[in-house]
Amino acid sequence: MAYEVLARKWRSQTFQELVGQNHITTTLINALKNDRLPHAMLFAGTRGTGKTSSARILAKTLCCPNAKNFVPCGSCQTCQEISVGRSLDVIEIDGASNNGVDSIRELRESVGYMPSRGRYKIYIIDEVHMLTTSAFNALLKTLEEPPPHAIFILATTEAQKIPNTILSRCQRFDFRRIPTRQIADHLAKICEAEQIEFVIEALWVIARQADGSMRDGQSLLDQVVSFCAGEKLTHERVVEVLGLTDRTVLVETLTALANRDAQNILQIIEKIFRGGYDAKIFAQELLEELRHALIARMIDPTRVNLENMIDLPQGEIEALRKITQLLSEEDLHFLFDMALKGVNDLLRAQDPRLVLEILLLRMAAAPRIHDLQNLLKAREAVAAVSAGHSNQVKNHALGLGPSGSPSSPSPLLSASASAASPARATFNAPGAAATTKPGPQFFDQKGSSAAVVVNFQNPTELWIKFVEKVKKSNGLLGAILENTELMSIESSVLNVGVPKKMSFLLDKLKEPDNLRRIEKFIETLWNKKFTIRAQLTGDSEATSAPRVIEQKKMQEEEKSIEKQIENHPLVRSTQELFKAQIKSIKEQPKKENL
Repeated sequence: MAYEVLARKWRSQTFQELVGQNHITTTLINALKNDRLPHAMLFAGTRGTGKTSSARILAKTLCCPNAKNFVPCGSCQTCQEISVGRSLDVIEIDGASNNGVDSIRELRESVGYMPSRGRYKIYIIDEVHMLTTSAFNALLKTLEEPPPHAIFILATTEAQKIPNTILSRCQRFDFRRIPTRQIADHLAKICEAEQIEFVIEALWVIARQADGSMRDGQSLLDQVVSFCAGEKLTHERVVEVLGLTDRTVLVETLTALANRDAQNILQIIEKIFRGGYDAKIFAQELLEELRHALIARMIDPTRVNLENMIDLPQGEIEALRKITQLLSEEDLHFLFDMALKGVNDLLRAQDPRLVLEILLLRMAAAPRIHDLQNLLKAREAVAAVSAGHSNQVKNHALGLGPSGSPSSPSPLLSASASAASPARATFNAPGAAATTKPGPQFFDQKGSSAAVVVNFQNPTELWIKFVEKVKKSNGLLGAILENTELMSIESSVLNVGVPKKMSFLLDKLKEPDNLRRIEKFIETLWNKKFTIRAQLTGDSEATSAPRVIEQKKMQEEEKSIEKQIENHPLVRSTQELFKAQIKSIKEQPKKENL
């Protein structure tokens, strides 16, 4: 059966037979009932959605003498002439071949004549966007002031190419893509009427390939019927004749990705290329399958009908729901992003097979979000164990039991309690031992749970830590303080020394604004008010903050180098061989000069 015969036989004859355009048919029927039909209409939409068929149905409805409730009979002479394009009152013009101004001038000359039958003379201009600018200008006046008996129906697939002056004088109707399910159902009706045996999955493949066009679906159906030559239409035959990807291969691929089965992935890749499938088409269909799987995973079927969201047979939807139980929504999002990037790479690839293989193997080996979450939980558990161990050490140092209750007195607590009185604590020289016992214990803003012990046995380290915190908040003030040293503490007074070589900083330090800022920092960090008293000291830089920090860094670097040397395999083997010990050069006794 040739396609033209099939198309003519199953072309819609009434608005009720038009598939997938209910919003347009309802509007036109109501306009006819209320006598509000416009004199110029624009039917816009993609190919094969019923634009020309709707124009002919409307012409039959207006011209058929036997029409009842605006439904043409389809069997009278008028309806037959309109169907085959021989009616004198329904003029069909191909805009692609008659796009010149002369054709439109002929139309303008004939539009004034009354119809030979009925009340209306109807002009159907197909592919109207192909008209030239001069032709549109010639048509403009006729559309603006048409005769009462003239109706214009313009059909186009590219409405954006039509001038706005024409659009403003037409009532526009946008034809939508026909859903895959409705195309498959209509093809099933055709097969039943033509007594063709079929499997519904085969018609779904044809409908999906039609891409919203009923005309393309009928053409593909005619091609498959001719190939099968009277035999049953099966899924395998449709895939073979149309050169498409087998849907079962997509489901197998998704299952292997969910199970992270790299061996099965390699077998699927071999099947894809042995079957002659296009790698780019397969990747695009896999991307669409991942979209369907994500929707099937997210939507609750008890609340939303999945058939309205996914254009797939019910059996394939159920298979997707089972597969997605192995993956989370985040996993599907991740796989979709990888597949999307892979499709873009395949479009530019010189060797599509190589790119597809690596893409699928990478997707199979991709980490799952659940594994990452378990890793984070394990890390948190290790951190909690470490925190518990440090709390035990802290409790032991403070003289507390495992639960934080007091046990034996701690040296820190004893020193803190003995220094509760506001005694004067002075230091004989920078870096020397204090003449009195350790002073009081101060706390930061968080309270006693995060106590900061002011250790007077090591004032240099205490002052360096304070200066480092100040530098993070106020770099200029920190630069001044890092060249000072803490000399002594008298109750609520801090004696700060400035080397004579840096005497110019003394004036900066004594400025009221700087003193107020330093005292505010001390009050914030130690939760106790102190007054700063600045004075000059000797030229020694042994205990200044930069010198101490530099010495610490050098010591740490030396220790790091020593550890690297000690842990070197050659050194360790030498130690074991000679039963020797490694000593630093500093530890060796100095030899007298001979």
